[in-house]
Amino acid sequence: MTTTLLATIPSPPQGVWHLGFLPIRAYALCIVTGIIAAIFLTRARYAARGGNPEIVMDAAGISVILGIIGGRLYHVITDYDSYFCSNCDLVQVFMVTNGGLGIMGAVTLGALGVWIMMRRRGLPFAPLADAAAPGIILAQAIGRLGNWFNQELYGRPTDVPWGLEIYRRVDETGATAPLTGRSTGEVLTVVHPTFLYELLWNLGMVVLLLWADRRFRMGHGRVFALYVAAYAAGRFWVELMRSDPANHILGFRVNTVTSTLLFIGGVLFLLLIRGKREEPEVVDPRGDGSRTEGTDSAGVDPVSGTGDTVTGDRRGGSRVSGPGPEADGPATGR
Repeated sequence: MTTTLLATIPSPPQGVWHLGFLPIRAYALCIVTGIIAAIFLTRARYAARGGNPEIVMDAAGISVILGIIGGRLYHVITDYDSYFCSNCDLVQVFMVTNGGLGIMGAVTLGALGVWIMMRRRGLPFAPLADAAAPGIILAQAIGRLGNWFNQELYGRPTDVPWGLEIYRRVDETGATAPLTGRSTGEVLTVVHPTFLYELLWNLGMVVLLLWADRRFRMGHGRVFALYVAAYAAGRFWVELMRSDPANHILGFRVNTVTSTLLFIGGVLFLLLIRGKREEPEVVDPRGDGSRTEGTDSAGVDPVSGTGDTVTGDRRGGSRVSGPGPEADGPATGR
């Protein structure tokens, strides 16, 4: 007698629950959970670097809003055939709750918004970016569970023991509804769970970033650059396993090309930018996270945090003990 043991991974029977008229979407819950985890971790890490953790809350508000916009823009642009066609419903462009956020666009626009915020406050961006990197990738790992509930972004059919079952889902009328419907129990196919591969890769990156930062006291944006390079490397091989429709550039999936460019950029940054972790007086000269009075923001590189900092009692990191020829009072910030 031959016994065959099937050890496939089931998909959730549904990704949306209704409390009266209110839809509760697993995809949204995963994203929100990831954001909360990232905020807690980033607050602790930024405070350890000498920054005001309340800055993280301000940055989170900006990055979440711009991240959703950037993520949706990236997804719509790179998958434009699904939204701009003769029989497409343009309203779907704005239906973020149905899935479809490109993490590369989300991080790019979110980071740009936070960079502008930090520059306006006269604070260096790099220490905050380095503090946030492990939290960002942790949020991405948690967010990948949303793709599991949505039965999306999976790989090619497979017979490996950990293959993912994709069910047929229907709505109340019996019509096919992959995102909002409920499973009939019919297995349409068994595929590579690429969401799980990326989730595990991202969790490994959390460990790598925390270890590297602690071991080498990385600063000047190098932790963030390591995050970019490592994530891009993982996303590259995961993309090679996916079979869902995608636009191509020179015969390659768009995300494969983007991952390659991000990997090269991250590695070049690590090779070209040197320096240990910034001192607390550089991270937050006044110690309260506000715009630094007496600090000429042009004198401090908002990306690397290097340069001379004048705060009335410090000049280039050296304290001025009292009035005298060397202490000519605080400079006027602008």
